[in-house]
Amino acid sequence: MKYIGLALILALSTVSYQAVAHDKDAEAASIMETPENTLEAYRSAIESLDDTNMPRLFTQDALVFENGKAEGSFGNYLAHHLGPELKEFESFTFSNETIDISVIGETAIASETYTYTIVLKDGRTIERLGVTTAVLVKRDESWKIAQYHSSSRTPKK
Repeated sequence: MKYIGLALILALSTVSYQAVAHDKDAEAASIMETPENTLEAYRSAIESLDDTNMPRLFTQDALVFENGKAEGSFGNYLAHHLGPELKEFESFTFSNETIDISVIGETAIASETYTYTIVLKDGRTIERLGVTTAVLVKRDESWKIAQYHSSSRTPKK
């Protein structure tokens, strides 16, 4: 009888896990249902200093360019640049965002402007004006970033 109860508990927990996993997949798809939502999700992930779900926002072969440097794949950029930087930040805040998107079939071309403020764990503050261009593609009903280029400069005072 013990084994039947244990088997039932395991079976029910598997069904519950599958339901949760399905709900997370549905949530991820809804986040990426428009190019703007995908770009907003990326900015939100940066602001939360959490790179966990960032890779799902990019195609497997996405290319990243930042401040005049070809960073390679998003995976490479995350592992060797963005990921380590996020660990040094106390906070990252975007403001004054503007976004312009042109959709041509299953491709979108986006440009963004924004201001961002970074507070480092050592207390220093960095303020920048930023600009981004991105190419997004629709894959399996979700918009993903295929190419991302960002640059920034110190604001004039």
